[in-house]
Amino acid sequence: QLQLVESGGGLVQPGGSLRLSCAASGFTLDYYTIGWFRQAPGKEREGVSCISSSGGTTNYADSVKGRFTISRDNAKNTVYLQMNSLKPEDTAIYYCAATRGLCRISRRYDYWGQGTQVTVSS
Repeated sequence: QLQLVESGGGLVQPGGSLRLSCAASGFTLDYYTIGWFRQAPGKEREGVSCISSSGGTTNYADSVKGRFTISRDNAKNTVYLQMNSLKPEDTAIYYCAATRGLCRISRRYDYWGQGTQVTVSS
């Protein structure tokens, strides 16, 4: 069974950092583009970032450029989202998702994790 599991969320003060992880089980991530998405209460889901299967292509939403970095370690079957300079507006449930297609934040993704909560508050 194909499964993605996010971890690393939590409560952090504004200006702080968190690193989210997306681990796969039941399949290898080597051939998949991985995207990170987030959804805040009362808002639509928003694409945050994606990384191609090789890691050679990455894309970011304007709202996180320069603050978030996506990376992958195919040997560990894991994708990471390093989040720095966090702001209260980054508060949301963060999801990772997989697709065999190109790295586009706006495209349809086929497999989704259950999400991890990130709260930025003093």
